[in-house]
Amino acid sequence: MDKMFTVRLSKDGQAVEIIDQTLLPNEVKFLRLESAESVYEAIYELRVRGAPAIGIAAAFGMYVLAGQIPDNDVFYAELERLGEYLISSRPTAVNLSFAVKRMLSAAEGCGKEAALPRLYEECNAIYGEDRAMCRAIAENGLTLVRDGNGILTHCNAGALAASEYGTGLGTLLLGKERGYNFKVYSDETRPLLQGARLTAFELFNAGIDVTLICDSAASMLMKEGRINACFVGCDRVAANGDVANKIGTRSVAVNAKYHGVPFYVFCPGSTIDFGCKNGADIVIEERLPEEITTKFFAKPTAPKGVKCFNPAFDVTDAELVTAIVTERGICRYPYTKSLAGMFGGN
Repeated sequence: MDKMFTVRLSKDGQAVEIIDQTLLPNEVKFLRLESAESVYEAIYELRVRGAPAIGIAAAFGMYVLAGQIPDNDVFYAELERLGEYLISSRPTAVNLSFAVKRMLSAAEGCGKEAALPRLYEECNAIYGEDRAMCRAIAENGLTLVRDGNGILTHCNAGALAASEYGTGLGTLLLGKERGYNFKVYSDETRPLLQGARLTAFELFNAGIDVTLICDSAASMLMKEGRINACFVGCDRVAANGDVANKIGTRSVAVNAKYHGVPFYVFCPGSTIDFGCKNGADIVIEERLPEEITTKFFAKPTAPKGVKCFNPAFDVTDAELVTAIVTERGICRYPYTKSLAGMFGGN
């Protein structure tokens, strides 16, 4: 996976190119996104997913779309409108709005001719910064584990979710390069099976010892002493350390706390939202019932018309998080102090 790009700007600068993650692991297909609708659809439908990768896709998308806007008095207003449209595709992931706002700031006060080179520079800066952050996060994570450790993962926070190593899987991928032999247990991560389709795909192809498990098997493995640490990424961190991540993350954290297993969250500083006081302020995206009842199944697995509740994320309380691993270092509870101390001044 380190040789396969997740998201990039096309060589001609006219499109965002992504790997379609909805088709993995059965088909590796690359898509060319040239319109606002296609970028929106790719983000909403999880063709590109993972907070960092979504932010990069949005940044490249803003550059591509800016090139399509006529050079007139409403250039910037139209760019703002397109940015708001892209942000609405996945409102929980703070990297999305962060990237869009950076792109808008780069173009503010400019006409199209002056804005385009600034936007090009900014979107590539966002991409380059993510690569550096992923590497630094992976390095910091290696200080928390030992060769031979059993690691539980939930959802996917590897190279497919970012620019290179990823966040939650970066330590595992970098460790493999340095001779570490981890035993990884990958939650399948219902209902979209990112753990089965993506994490298992990435780690297996990287030569890492990975075992796929049902989400409900994690607690048993912790009780049996097979898990030395839990690794997850995240889509947003509130100022107090509450963490929004893929649905089921909170269950992993509660089980880890009970069994005395460290629960580590891996994220870049851009995922920390100091404007969000705590997890209660995080908007939780709810998705279609079909993702529970029919997606990835040959036939429906529930009665037609049955009510479904399908939140994309849950919020893990700060008290359940052993540490938050960032590119600048490792933060620990109380996070109101450690996060602010490390990132409050940006």
